[in-house]
Amino acid sequence: MTGSMITIKAHDGGSFGAYLAKPAAGKGPGVVVIQEIFGVNANVRAIADGLAAEGFFALAPDLFWRIEPGIDITDKTEAEWKKAFELFGKFDIAAGVKDIQATLTALRAQPGCTGKAGAVGYCLGGLLAYLTAARTDSNASVGFYGVNIKNFLGEQGAIKAPLLLHVAEKDEFVPPPAQAEVAAGLVANPHVTILTYMGQDHAFARMGGKHFHAGSALAANAASLAFFKKHLA
Repeated sequence: MTGSMITIKAHDGGSFGAYLAKPAAGKGPGVVVIQEIFGVNANVRAIADGLAAEGFFALAPDLFWRIEPGIDITDKTEAEWKKAFELFGKFDIAAGVKDIQATLTALRAQPGCTGKAGAVGYCLGGLLAYLTAARTDSNASVGFYGVNIKNFLGEQGAIKAPLLLHVAEKDEFVPPPAQAEVAAGLVANPHVTILTYMGQDHAFARMGGKHFHAGSALAANAASLAFFKKHLA
């Protein structure tokens, strides 16, 4: 871990923690790293550190703070999966997106941040990345295998900044009919790009996960980095 924890003020009072990784140059655009259902764990912190190494300020907010602050679990045990789904079931999506907006504001206020800031999210965070594109002032957003996006297609018209979605063709949580519905619902929006990874299952980019696929993860991460370098320059 090379970053540090900071505190962010919520829109409705209270505050929450976030993991901040800074670029060595001390200057650059920002990216909010939106967690999966396992909290701000080692994987999330590693993603933030990797973005910092590429020249970004990366900030990963603890979005479960309203339920239980400081969640940091893995996908390795049945008990942790049970805990993760319990948290997911209690999570307030609307409040979470407002916390992401607060995180974007805090990120832009970091000394050295250029003022351009985007977001990247995974699983639950993939859905939140989509909603971040629709509901916040993010300059560019990326979602990996977002769940339940089809339930929010009515918001696609609000997306005015670039959005990149990575889709796993064989996603166990997003079956082909749902993928087709999302593609059809977003095809008319010129700001949205969808990349599909054939043969891959949910969380193909989660390092150490059951469905991790090095080739697809490398391709998706490279596309995301190029996307951010283009739109946050």
